[in-house]
Amino acid sequence: MKILVTGGCGFIGSAVVRQAIGDGHQVVNLDKMTYAASASNVADVANDPGYAFEKADICDRSALDRLFAVHQPDAVMHLAAESHVDRSIDGPGAFIQTNVTGTYTLLEAARAYWQRKGCPDGFRFHHISTDEVYGSLGASGKFTEETAYRPNSPYSASKAASDHLVRAWGETYGLPVLVTNCSNNYGPFHFPEKLIPVVILNALAGREIPVYGTGRNVRDWLFVGDHARALLLVLARGRLGETYNIGGNAEATNIDLVRRLCSILDEAVPKRAPHARLITFVADRPGHDLRYAIDAGKIGRELGWQPSVTLDQGLRETVRWYLQNRDWWQEIEARGDRPDRLGLGG
Repeated sequence: MKILVTGGCGFIGSAVVRQAIGDGHQVVNLDKMTYAASASNVADVANDPGYAFEKADICDRSALDRLFAVHQPDAVMHLAAESHVDRSIDGPGAFIQTNVTGTYTLLEAARAYWQRKGCPDGFRFHHISTDEVYGSLGASGKFTEETAYRPNSPYSASKAASDHLVRAWGETYGLPVLVTNCSNNYGPFHFPEKLIPVVILNALAGREIPVYGTGRNVRDWLFVGDHARALLLVLARGRLGETYNIGGNAEATNIDLVRRLCSILDEAVPKRAPHARLITFVADRPGHDLRYAIDAGKIGRELGWQPSVTLDQGLRETVRWYLQNRDWWQEIEARGDRPDRLGLGG
């Protein structure tokens, strides 16, 4: 397929781009290149004959119309989004603009293109979303595809709105849509404002490792490479109009995760051990959901997907990558793009 990937220079988007090119697809990478995007994330495939890059904003309808006309994609994988909960608390407007208005604009451009093409059966619009749209779980239970939406942050509310728009365009206009909701991603190229890279980079610098509240909030962690494989599988074989939840089967409290990372860093950089001495508990963020957990049984039953990377394997691989790619994150730190408040809730 020729796939139009929005947000393909971001963390998850770039993993999808790299995986898609590796699988033999053609990719058109559409990215506005905001603070969290980097051309270096896709440098390994930038010279592939099947890769093309377009700098554009998903809120710019004329630019989208031009891209659809020029590139004639067989499918859209929509990953472009503002995705940082703490930033959404401080400035929700950008999240409404990109995640809601941008998704609407992209849907309309895709619908117009699909209709001009004669509504081909093979076209797909795959919207990639988050488990945060479901709200917070108690001590037990997991999110399923039937869980009612109950977003608790401006970020999750904006993603919930975009999910509903995609479903509505499928029902109302017949646009061939797919939706996936994932648990917390981690891995190489993760922009250093989220919990795992914050822990790694603060530990390496000897800075305090801040943990919200008591650190008892629970997240299900999904290695980004596993997620990319799942997304392309859903695109190729998922049932139209359906939602698929994608999780890593790897629940951990934030404090347990931080301590695991400190232990791995103790092995990797023993001269700075013990890194756990840097852990500092800070005031919790507003509306901090207690627990997320994904039931990924549907994608397993229907499409045969299972996560292949355990949490311990993924954390070790992630620490190794940050140690081996200092230029990547040191450039970001030098630009001053890390926010004052960080994604310490995961």
